[in-house]
Amino acid sequence: MQKRIAVVVVGLAALLVVSSTAVAQSPDPWVGTWKINLAKSTYSPGPKPTVAATVKMEPSAGGALKTTIDGVNPQGQPTHTETVGAFDDGKDNPVVGALTPNSTTTYKRIDGRTFEALGKVDGKPTVTTRVVVSADGKTMTATQTGKNAQGETVNNVIVADKQ
Repeated sequence: MQKRIAVVVVGLAALLVVSSTAVAQSPDPWVGTWKINLAKSTYSPGPKPTVAATVKMEPSAGGALKTTIDGVNPQGQPTHTETVGAFDDGKDNPVVGALTPNSTTTYKRIDGRTFEALGKVDGKPTVTTRVVVSADGKTMTATQTGKNAQGETVNNVIVADKQ
């Protein structure tokens, strides 16, 4: 169960890191604070979180983005992850605080409202997260596909509202 949550956390971290990098470079729409909308989000495999995580994306040194995700694991304990990285540099950025050791994320900008984050564990690709911000800038949708560290197929759609 912790590994399933780790996939979600890594995906969210990727989302935040990419958003932060974009803000440092331009007024990219993913920069800011987002709250997961559990009613609009789906998680496969589950379980679905019972407490909505908060994702904060902000500029960091050297034009990078810092993504911070605060949530709660299924056991009711607080979780906190941080990732700092830049778009399109090809670097595997460590996800500090990830439940799965050796978790990293690489970011790729698709367009002004879309980016992808490739999650890896021990250097092996796991889950790809495609993040899209709505035209009005109020909603961010992260679609995660791939396999988690346990080899289970992941198909999550995580919706977040700008705060």
